[in-house]
Amino acid sequence: MKKLMTGNEAIARGAYEAGVRYASAYPGTPSTEILENTALYKDNIIAEWASNEKVALETAIGASMAGARALAAMKHVGVNVAADPLFTFAYTGVYGGLVLVSADEPGQHSSQNEQDNRNYAKAAKIPMLEPSDSREAKEFTKIAFDISEKFDAPVLLRMTTRVCHSKGIVECNDREEREIIPYKKEIGKFVVVPAVARKLRVKVEERQKKLLEFSNTTELNFIEWNNTRVGVIASGICFSYAKEVFGDTVSYLKIGFSQPLPTEKIKEFCSKVDKVYVIEENDPYIEEQVKMLGFNCLGKDVFPSYGEMLPEVIRKSVFGETLPTLNYDEKEVVPRPPVLCAGCPHRGLFHQLGKRKNVMVSGDIGCYSLAFAEPYNAMDQNICMGASISVGHGAQKIFDTVDDNKMRVVSVLGDSTFFHTGINSLINVAYNRSNTVNVILDNRITGMTGHQENPGSGYTLQGAKTEELSIETIVRALGFKNVAVINPNDLTAVKNALDWALSLDEPSVIITRWPCALKKFSPEDKAEFKDAFTDKFAVDKDKCIGCKACTKTGCPAISYNKEIKKSIIDYNSCVGCTVCSQVCPVKAIGKVER
Repeated sequence: MKKLMTGNEAIARGAYEAGVRYASAYPGTPSTEILENTALYKDNIIAEWASNEKVALETAIGASMAGARALAAMKHVGVNVAADPLFTFAYTGVYGGLVLVSADEPGQHSSQNEQDNRNYAKAAKIPMLEPSDSREAKEFTKIAFDISEKFDAPVLLRMTTRVCHSKGIVECNDREEREIIPYKKEIGKFVVVPAVARKLRVKVEERQKKLLEFSNTTELNFIEWNNTRVGVIASGICFSYAKEVFGDTVSYLKIGFSQPLPTEKIKEFCSKVDKVYVIEENDPYIEEQVKMLGFNCLGKDVFPSYGEMLPEVIRKSVFGETLPTLNYDEKEVVPRPPVLCAGCPHRGLFHQLGKRKNVMVSGDIGCYSLAFAEPYNAMDQNICMGASISVGHGAQKIFDTVDDNKMRVVSVLGDSTFFHTGINSLINVAYNRSNTVNVILDNRITGMTGHQENPGSGYTLQGAKTEELSIETIVRALGFKNVAVINPNDLTAVKNALDWALSLDEPSVIITRWPCALKKFSPEDKAEFKDAFTDKFAVDKDKCIGCKACTKTGCPAISYNKEIKKSIIDYNSCVGCTVCSQVCPVKAIGKVER
């Protein structure tokens, strides 16, 4: 049976066919759909959202130790969080095969950096595969588990955005059930105290030699001869891009198994072509190896060192031109920056917070990162998941050493981010006592990546009812006495809470609790937020004075008509959050019948 699948869907199918019993992940673009699709095989695979990527990998490691095939998936920056267990598990090896999927993002479509995680496989000395399309994504996933068990090592399956999200034809096969390997206590393998680790370090180098031999002989790495004037070495999606640009006018060394790189095949290929292009996104990972082997090649001196290596980029780099396109006046294109959705529960907080003077807003990763922009101007930094509270703590400690200091820090992060690593940062605030104001935006779901459940939602990935962790209870258990829970759509409540928290000389926590406007309500949500999103609002044109106060809330449902000099609310977009009606100075915005 053949199906049209994205690369992420294909990985899930590959995990199913490979006999995987356990899979875990933390959602992050472009990897999110891997676990969402794996969860559909609930009769065969236990699939779970973890609180963060480190936990996701560690739980998969536990499943491997218990004798089952296991998969962990995350975006590229998630591997930074999971690096601690990864490097140690590279020493111990596996029982059941383990595959770690790293979804890299050349071009930074939704990420704070553009790192190349091929370097992780090299540094950890673990095998790595790089699919070029959906078909390979499924097949390479299955092969990765075989390699993991054959070489007693976790395997990095390196994806990139275009492979994750592009669709292709995939041949679906039956599941191959794998018996769980009987558990045995093996201190010399898994208890990594220094005396054991030193022995395992020798094993890693011995394994690396075997992997190099495999790399040079596997059909995952192959040469396609066309002519010997020009040769292209590429892996992953860059191989597909190169084929689109050059067709059969050049020869190719296609690298599917890329750690360690196939040195003998590289030597064979480079010795038989007059000119070699190494086409790869981000770091010169392959290029450096080619040059170390003594061959001249054209790589980052020709192609960009960052961004996606799209076909038009390759054409321009090699031929100095791109294919003809439609001409248009770029000045006529209206910019469409990302905005908080109509009815977003974060809007009320940032509308008020942006007005504060002498306040540093320490931000985080999520939908609310958009608060840095107009019209809010209410975020000064965002570094990584869970960092807002700890960065804010450090800044406040310094501000407090300045004579006549008036600066206060308000740290802001979402509910899923709080459970991810924000809770660790909040523990640090409680322990080291800074008078920061810490705001947790509880919109009842992991919003930015597409509404995945989290420990505060009351449901698991596969739909089972579970304990709903109360953020307020957790915060109070950490020792915080100053805790307020508010409806962020109530601007008076937001203002009063900020006034109260900023008046204190000790740490405080404000929890804004209101569901995402796009969230599918659970029965518990329906009971708690029964009045949410039940109204529509409209502008009374006779009362409107055209002051634009409502447009400064940043709601995309509101626009200003220059001809009539009045504001207009799109009925279909409005969800009745009431924020615009609260800021209107002449009460020109009111409810209308649905």
